[in-house]
Amino acid sequence: MDALCPSASADAAGARAFGLVGGDADRPRVAYLAEPVPVTEDLKRAAAPVTLEEVARTSAPCGGNACRHYDGADCTLVRRIVSLLDPAVARPPACSIRGQCRWWAQEGKAACLRCPQIVTQSMNETRAYQAAMTPPSQGAFAC
Repeated sequence: MDALCPSASADAAGARAFGLVGGDADRPRVAYLAEPVPVTEDLKRAAAPVTLEEVARTSAPCGGNACRHYDGADCTLVRRIVSLLDPAVARPPACSIRGQCRWWAQEGKAACLRCPQIVTQSMNETRAYQAAMTPPSQGAFAC
């Protein structure tokens, strides 16, 4: 099975919600679902009046070279996350996609310790967070 991008758009083919965004605007945190839920139009409507990306983390098969965060061998997004952000938790959280996760395969525990603070729609980003999320170049689509 293909590696899963844990930062995929809810509109990506094969998208599944694997976590819900909680916390607050200054310190959002992802709570992981026991099992991923397929992203459907009904699920997107249930998030209204906000977008699903504002309240959930979604995964989908890694876009590889079509993604602006992919350098031909690795995901540069998780590389920047690990190098620029402090861990959010002391232990990797229980995660239903870890066995297929591109970030886990590439960066291991270091990625998992930072993952709960990664949200698609952030309200109060620090400079380090903004730098971690900014891709080095533009590809066909963002994950």
